[in-house]
Amino acid sequence: MHREFLMGNEAMAVGALAAGVNVVAGYPGTPSTEVLEAVAGRRGEGVYVEWSVNEKAALEVAAGAAYAGARALVTMKQVGLNVASDPLMSLSYIGVKGGMVVLVADDPGPISSQTEQDTRTFAAYAKLPILDPSSPTEAYAMMGEAFDLSEELGCPVIVRPTTRVDHGYEDVEVADPEEWRVNEPEGFVRDPSRWVIFPALSVRAHAAIERRDAELAKRFSSYARNTVAQTAGPDAVPRLGIATHGISATYVAENLSEKDDVRVLRVATPHPFPEPLAADFLDGLDEVLCVEELDPVIERALVATCGRRGLTVKICGKLTGDIQPSGENTVESVGRAIDAFLGREVADEPAPAGSSPRAVSQPRSGEDCLSTEKNPPAPPTLPIRPPVLCAGCPHRASFYAVKRAMRGRKTLFCGDIGCYTLGNAAPLDMVDTCLCMGAGINIAQGVTHVEPDTVAFAFVGDSTFFASGITGVVNAFYNQANMTLVVLDNSTTAMTGHQPHPGTGRTMMGQVVEKVSIERVLLAIGLTVVETVDPLDHERAVETVRRVADEPGVKAIIFRSPCVVLARPKATSVVDVEKCVGCQRCVRELGCPALVPDSATGRVRIDSAQCTGCTLCEQICPTHAISGGERL
Repeated sequence: MHREFLMGNEAMAVGALAAGVNVVAGYPGTPSTEVLEAVAGRRGEGVYVEWSVNEKAALEVAAGAAYAGARALVTMKQVGLNVASDPLMSLSYIGVKGGMVVLVADDPGPISSQTEQDTRTFAAYAKLPILDPSSPTEAYAMMGEAFDLSEELGCPVIVRPTTRVDHGYEDVEVADPEEWRVNEPEGFVRDPSRWVIFPALSVRAHAAIERRDAELAKRFSSYARNTVAQTAGPDAVPRLGIATHGISATYVAENLSEKDDVRVLRVATPHPFPEPLAADFLDGLDEVLCVEELDPVIERALVATCGRRGLTVKICGKLTGDIQPSGENTVESVGRAIDAFLGREVADEPAPAGSSPRAVSQPRSGEDCLSTEKNPPAPPTLPIRPPVLCAGCPHRASFYAVKRAMRGRKTLFCGDIGCYTLGNAAPLDMVDTCLCMGAGINIAQGVTHVEPDTVAFAFVGDSTFFASGITGVVNAFYNQANMTLVVLDNSTTAMTGHQPHPGTGRTMMGQVVEKVSIERVLLAIGLTVVETVDPLDHERAVETVRRVADEPGVKAIIFRSPCVVLARPKATSVVDVEKCVGCQRCVRELGCPALVPDSATGRVRIDSAQCTGCTLCEQICPTHAISGGERL
């Protein structure tokens, strides 16, 4: 054993390797991405790793490996679980032979997601065991425990870290590589009665699952990571309790001391819920505060426990307005809630917008305990930095070309999930809808069925095209839709850290393979108008959009230009102050962060530290005052 300072995601990757994982598949999505990348970077011989085209494919690859007796890990973020839910629900009934862990990273906030959905709730819906780590150290240990539990029960086990566990760092004791378990898969054994799902099998499996979960609720009550502790010591007789989980458990710990006579329940296995342990926790208490993020999972379970056991304990939390109903918890927000719950004497403080009044009406007691001043100065206000496309991003050029080409026409611009979602910001304002990955293609069809006179565009990135866009194009072609598909091909999965995809010709195993051609896929579907153009060749791009958009049926434009983070030009653009008339057209129409207006003169200067020399501003300047760039 040795110690390493690890990010939570890397700790879980090392935990999986130490547990003898054989196959790892996933789809990139913050906050989960680094798990698979860390496995790929540290794996030994015999460990297979892939970025799958989407989460459904990843889960099915892992399931096949587990059918053959391998230990398999699949990684995704919480919205990816929606994509993977079809096979996962059936896999809950079918089961597995080798250990299979489904790592789903939740994103309270959300910081980088569409929703705040809670995988603890999904686990109960899918009737699958779930482990909820509170730190990188615990996440490392839980990976091995999850694999063992999966093999013992013959079902997938979910591990559910949240962003602050995923991206937090800790000094973690981990196994040396020579100590890692070596798992030798037996191989797939044909048995249609086990691996072919039919209604009769499902009925039997459902009954067995209910029996299993009832037993697990008892067993999890003695699981070492489900704990009951008393702040004033084991002999105290507290009347108040706090129930918590995950990263919130660390926030609770930071806000309590021996002076607080409180009993604390920490739930590491939200499903099946450890009811016998919860009943012991509730014994003798008058009131409990449930401190949790996202759904009131523990709160509802404790209310049900009280009802079944005839207990009169008052259960407080999200449902009673004592914990904020949405967003992620912090040390401070939890401190305010605990202050209110314990009746600590603290001064009033205005509640942040959108928060529960009682939960945040008072400041954390002792907030300034580290300050040497009685009234320390307030920290300076941080500047607001809205999300924006990078300077030189080819997506900006693509959006601008479509905007210019369609000026004056009734249009609809359906966006998608990726860097290009930022095309919604002014001055581009080119994203009218954004729902989930691949949805824009079908939403465009639905709108044009209602408004046939609308010129509809659906923007999709190259990675998203492979992940969930192809079926939408097939649907559009089959049902004779009238729309323009715009594929923004920057040859990478940029938003999550430049992972490869089928169009890049590289795999996570380091193989160089034949690229899957987007043009050939579209032509094979049946499209007859498929044109590829460099979006940074502005006039040609505008002309292509005008011409293609007027074609009937489904047609496609592929804007192909590499991500500027990966392929930076050598030269940058400069402004000739003698030619610049201060019209600021480049600033008003492009919104590039490298273009900086001078408030004194009205002229524009270019921030050379940000400029990539893409030449887009050079091409639209009416006085030709900008030059020097070098388009790739």
